[in-house]
Amino acid sequence: MSRTSLNKRFLLTAAYLCLLNTFSFAAEPRHCLTRHLRAVIRNHKAKRMGNVPGNQLMTLNIVLPLRNQSALNSFVKALYDPASPSYRQFLTVPQFTDRFGPSQKDYEDVLKFAKKHKFSVIGGTRDGMNVVVKGSVSTVEKAFHLKMGTYRHTTENRNFYAPDREPTIDLPFQLWHISGLDNYSIPKPQLITKTAFAKAHGLNPDAVLTHATTGSGPSASFLGSDMRAAYYGGTALTGAGQNLGLLEYAGTDLDDLTTYYKNVGQTNNVPVTLLSTDGTSTSCLNSNGCDDSEQTIDMTQALGMAPGLASLVLYVGSTDTAIISAMTTNNPLPTTIGCSWGWTPADPNTLDPYFQKMAAQGQTFFAASGDNSSWSSSNEAWPADDTNVVSVGGTDLITARAAGPWQSETAWENSGGGISPDSIPIPSWQQLAGVINSGNQGSTTLRNGPDVSANANFTFYVCADQTTCAANQLGGTSFAAPMWAGYLALVNQQAAANGAPPVGFINPTIYAQNVTASYASDFHDVSSGTSGSFSAAPGYDLVTGWGSPNGSGLIAALTTTTTASPGFTLSASSPSVFLTLGKTSSLALTISVSGGFSSSISLSAVGQPAGVHISFSPSSISAPGQGSSEMILSVSRHVNTETYPITITAMGGGIAHTLTLSFTVRR
Repeated sequence: MSRTSLNKRFLLTAAYLCLLNTFSFAAEPRHCLTRHLRAVIRNHKAKRMGNVPGNQLMTLNIVLPLRNQSALNSFVKALYDPASPSYRQFLTVPQFTDRFGPSQKDYEDVLKFAKKHKFSVIGGTRDGMNVVVKGSVSTVEKAFHLKMGTYRHTTENRNFYAPDREPTIDLPFQLWHISGLDNYSIPKPQLITKTAFAKAHGLNPDAVLTHATTGSGPSASFLGSDMRAAYYGGTALTGAGQNLGLLEYAGTDLDDLTTYYKNVGQTNNVPVTLLSTDGTSTSCLNSNGCDDSEQTIDMTQALGMAPGLASLVLYVGSTDTAIISAMTTNNPLPTTIGCSWGWTPADPNTLDPYFQKMAAQGQTFFAASGDNSSWSSSNEAWPADDTNVVSVGGTDLITARAAGPWQSETAWENSGGGISPDSIPIPSWQQLAGVINSGNQGSTTLRNGPDVSANANFTFYVCADQTTCAANQLGGTSFAAPMWAGYLALVNQQAAANGAPPVGFINPTIYAQNVTASYASDFHDVSSGTSGSFSAAPGYDLVTGWGSPNGSGLIAALTTTTTASPGFTLSASSPSVFLTLGKTSSLALTISVSGGFSSSISLSAVGQPAGVHISFSPSSISAPGQGSSEMILSVSRHVNTETYPITITAMGGGIAHTLTLSFTVRR
């Protein structure tokens, strides 16, 4: 055979092997870690009406997964255990990202993916674990290997758009979620008019009992300041130095807030910021058909309870993950948050990474429990039945006089509550003895709600849409959720005055405290009244939870901590590391101190095979010991390719902690 023929055969063989290699090792499209396909499409109950036009623009929020999930679970559990040296030692936003957020490489890979598929990147951050993109329907279909269709809604008189299958992505790792792929569930305020309530119950609106006889507003309606007088009753705490956030699916007209304060003879001194999280307009004008009743209610209730806040920010967006991502990263960080909206996600786990992040960062998320009585599959509870939020139910409050103290309280007959319709497992703090019993008919296997409550009856003064100010016409747990967010700002102000961090997620604390004798001083136990299938009862119940806040008693209970012994914890950015022959790799180590610990901490490692050199930068963390170090591993070309357990030791102040990690050497 001639040299020319041999060269041709060699080239053809090389080309074939290259092609074979391409097909063998090309990344298979990966599914996300959450569901996107609606059940009504999966079971063919929603009739397909057609295709979404290919040139129609869509805005999506691509969410990356957490790292080290098991380590995060353990970390959050220790954060809320008073006996732990990590108790309330919350992380900053960058610290959370370094330990549990997406790696820089993974985040850059998603950006490259978006640009490769001709999306416009319009937002998102690595700290927020998200990339907000805009593109045509045809771009979306090609990038995520699906078809966008229009379908007839099964319970509402409208069509909706949605994908025909689960999205898949050409990336070397799984994404967490892609928000914005459907509009099956339109978020709605947890708000109801007295007229609608009367119609649903076959009553004349004038026959609806409101107890609106002692408020400071027009027609004896309640103002936000009346709720402060009833549930706090003091003057020392105003929320000074605290930052509060409100979740909103529409913007507002701040002129309505001005009108409210002008009409009631009060002044707002808190700066209010409208922040768009994904390009959604922050304006809401009645002339454009936008109703800002809910948004104004949220502001007046939060500001009424905490009139001295450092800031109030309305986080406005069209997708839940974009809004809450911004809430976990904004500067200043909101440590208390109110959500008065309800919607039905395709997957009830969608927001769990963000809710866990909030718990790790010392943030508290209050969600209105709803205004249609008992939760059910047709009367959704989400996000109020999520494990990591504080669910807020409704009561009917009577005060002693205008701007006067609490007098009595019963359950509001429309208060949302019950057993999780999303089959969310019961959290550990609801499994404590004395919480669930035959009297409250709660579940011993599923999440129960609400956790707490506050006034929600038709007793409020509301201004909205630059057209109407109404007294005693609107009610709902959407009043109670921002009210609680404002109350917690008072708690966090007291914590700061004590030299302590914010209290963070309060459920582990209040459940543990309220099964003891301290319950009566912490809460008003609402023990009468019925809503749907459940009745209020002594102690915890599925209409009002533990009840409403009992002034300074609950503030003291939440801010009084057991002093922990001095100590520290050692953690790594990953439980396992891959090392390459002849290369250098690194691993981030973090030391967190607590209980007044103050000493330098030295680092060392044992268990590495010959040929693996380990150093630390720095090798010692100076007193008080809080900080980070980079563990640097240099691997020679002569190390056996196998997995080695290497133990890291941190020692200081007479205390030693070890951490054994898995290191795999590969070619």
